[in-house]
Amino acid sequence: MPGPPVPVPPAPGPPAQPPVGLYLARVAREASRAFDAVLAAAGGSLPTWLVLISLKSQRLASQRDLAAMVGIQQATLTHHLNAMESSGLVTRRRDEANRRVHVVELTPAGDALFTRLREAAVAFDQQLRAGLSAAEIAQFEAVLARLHDNVTSAGPAGQS
Repeated sequence: MPGPPVPVPPAPGPPAQPPVGLYLARVAREASRAFDAVLAAAGGSLPTWLVLISLKSQRLASQRDLAAMVGIQQATLTHHLNAMESSGLVTRRRDEANRRVHVVELTPAGDALFTRLREAAVAFDQQLRAGLSAAEIAQFEAVLARLHDNVTSAGPAGQS
């Protein structure tokens, strides 16, 4: 004779609030698309902007160093640099001290594009900050830092 029926817990319903990670991903995707559009309207792209700003901050950079600064693989960087070189934005030459190293430099056209993209990036940043106080920005940055730490310091499924 079977025992008393075991109660089955109800299926979980929708969360009381949307998961913060989902909301963050949506906002980040929308902000990224908007920033891409702003850079495109100024004659560039995010990869171009990242290369130009890295070169501006360093003046001369090897392709290896540049890939690390931009945060992409060297093969991907080579693809971008080929296009940028064809467009007259950068030049590449072998390092005299180490012929295996390619040094990348901005051309005057690359410098001019950097200036246009910097103006577009600053305007976009002002748009993002519209209506936010310095204290709200500081709090937002602190929350983003905490979220970053939560993601990078946690193990699988948020376990440390």
